[in-house]
Amino acid sequence: MPKPGRDLLRLADSVVLPGFVGTTPPDWLRHRLSEGLAGVVLFSRNIAGPAQVAELTAALHADNPAALVGVDEESGEVTRLEVAKGSSRPGNYALGVVDDVALTEELARDLGRDLAAAGITIDFAPSADVNSNPGNPVIGLRAFGADPALVARHTRAFVRGLQATGVAACAKHFPGHGDTAVDSHHSVPVVAGDIEEHLLPFRAAVEEGVRAIMTGHLLVPRYDDLRPATLSPHVLTALLREELGFDGMIITDGIEMAAVSGAHGVGGASAMAIAAGADAICVGGERSDEATAVEVRDAIAHAVLEGRLPEERLADAARRVTGLGAWSAATRAAQNGQGGANDDGHAVEGEIGLIAARRAVRVTRRTSAPILPLTVAPQVVEFAPEMNLAIDKGTPWGVGEPLSKLLPGTTVNRLTAEESRAAVLENLLRSAADRPLVIVARDAHRYPWQSEAISHLLSARADAVVVEMGLPERSDLGAVHIATYGSARVCGQAAAEVITGSL
Repeated sequence: MPKPGRDLLRLADSVVLPGFVGTTPPDWLRHRLSEGLAGVVLFSRNIAGPAQVAELTAALHADNPAALVGVDEESGEVTRLEVAKGSSRPGNYALGVVDDVALTEELARDLGRDLAAAGITIDFAPSADVNSNPGNPVIGLRAFGADPALVARHTRAFVRGLQATGVAACAKHFPGHGDTAVDSHHSVPVVAGDIEEHLLPFRAAVEEGVRAIMTGHLLVPRYDDLRPATLSPHVLTALLREELGFDGMIITDGIEMAAVSGAHGVGGASAMAIAAGADAICVGGERSDEATAVEVRDAIAHAVLEGRLPEERLADAARRVTGLGAWSAATRAAQNGQGGANDDGHAVEGEIGLIAARRAVRVTRRTSAPILPLTVAPQVVEFAPEMNLAIDKGTPWGVGEPLSKLLPGTTVNRLTAEESRAAVLENLLRSAADRPLVIVARDAHRYPWQSEAISHLLSARADAVVVEMGLPERSDLGAVHIATYGSARVCGQAAAEVITGSL
């Protein structure tokens, strides 16, 4: 078999978006960009702050002005630009609870301004998944909700707001990751039965002119009982291109995820995805070295030489990637000179997220006793589950920190599953004997240890306040139950304001 020539390698590179390590671009990346690499994907490890990101993206675009720079900035739990302090905007589920499409559009536009200022050209958001399975381990609060029509209208609004700033929106995870009980980072989820309701938000996104769609590593037997959607021409070409009429860029979810790379390897899965109809390969969340980027490029080029990937299909993919870069550059250029974030009469930058988080809070009072507002510094117990790989483990969350600012003297204990033993809980109850008790959960319905620990505490303190920062399957816990529908920094702030009566 002959080796691929330079032109073919350049063509293969033009559909690859790798990750890298560090807050400045390494030499290998700069060289590849100058040779035509499609772009990069930024992760938390690449981000130290807005000014640094702007310098980083300027360096990337100096090597390739058309390069795409992508990031997972969904707001809420999945944030990259605000990973160090927590998101200043709630996630999708909170927006769905408020159900004000104007608010969703305004928040997305506010987010887009921040991304554009940082040099980001494509945001891998919004999640257009319909979270119809409450036990879903990877979507949950990332969805706008469980109702397809609601998810569809907020997907439209988010796409409008974000793309108005020149940042491409990317609806995900096609054809819908909501009705699954398996995390595709680890294995292949199966979406059984009729998925038409799950397609509704993607149809809406296409009608709204979304510039990109991200594939889900999902097995959908109705369309293909052998290959996950990312690798299936029945899903990407027949369904997404031909039936839904999508003409924008299709990008894969992280190609190194076990659901696709486990059986085919990172390179093999990449070549299969392009052949199936994908236009760009996202790689580097877990494998972010030069060798991986070379492996992906070479595998795509060899697939062309071996006849497994028509060169015309690869060239078509490259045109779509280049076209998206051109759209972003032209749209952002048109924004210059149009004024700042408040020129259109909307909330000033930084306010809209807290406004949305406050509107999303739901309070259930189960007693006539005057539990709230608290005026005495409480004992706060926060239960911390192990989060999925989409959520950075270092992102701050909780109610204790903002509550301690409003009520100095507040004490906070955060417990994991291993730490939530009866003896530990009894010690906390003793320390809170003469003070209010605030219990903070995060998807308690998915973690029996959280439910058991909460029951233990409530059996001794029926007057406790319970704050659920995940999906609130129950609102009958505690004397007062507060549902924030998110664990972003602003969600914790909104809950603290309710607890102290300062909202």
